[in-house]
Amino acid sequence: MKAALEQLGYDKCHHMMEVMPNAKQLDMWHRISQGEDPDWDAVFEGFQASVDFPSSAYWRELAAYYPDAKIILTTRSFDSWYQSATETIWPVSRDIPGWMTLIPMVRKIKQMTFGTIWDRLFGGGLDDKDAARLVFQQHEADVKAAFSDDRLLVFHPKEGWEPLCTFLGKPVPVTEFPNVNDRADFQNRIGMFKRLQMLPYAAAGVAGLAALIAYLVFR
Repeated sequence: MKAALEQLGYDKCHHMMEVMPNAKQLDMWHRISQGEDPDWDAVFEGFQASVDFPSSAYWRELAAYYPDAKIILTTRSFDSWYQSATETIWPVSRDIPGWMTLIPMVRKIKQMTFGTIWDRLFGGGLDDKDAARLVFQQHEADVKAAFSDDRLLVFHPKEGWEPLCTFLGKPVPVTEFPNVNDRADFQNRIGMFKRLQMLPYAAAGVAGLAALIAYLVFR
């Protein structure tokens, strides 16, 4: 959706990928996650649209603050979403090694993701599939009930450009609808975190080996 909206002229489109590497964005969302009242104009300065977490977790607040904004509810089957989420965004958040939270930026990221998403919406995470299903279903029902048809589009990306462009009043691009799959990148991050979890033990082992060598050499 980010790629599609930017292709239609909503440039830039806010997304979690805008938050992680940007100290200002991370700081604002971290403060929001800790209960500070948001300055939405500051958060979205320079952006014309927003998708994904963390902003989608605040859809009620944003819809009220921007009353002329149109709302797109992207939809898919729960099982499809759950498989994707539990193979990508959830383990990346869950598996950040504890020792890495000693790094201020990493600590902010973990507090921000849990404060705006996992604790706020899912009661701590996605390990309970039945609980996650209820949250998913209630979210879709709440969004559909909150807006009239002229403000809300319920949309599956497989539908392509036509319904999206009709809803937004944009010409249909001649190119195919974007298909961006970043699951491989998430899998690489998960593997990296698993390796990093072992780093303190490896470092302790190296230190112990160095001490043993020093003992054998200098005794």
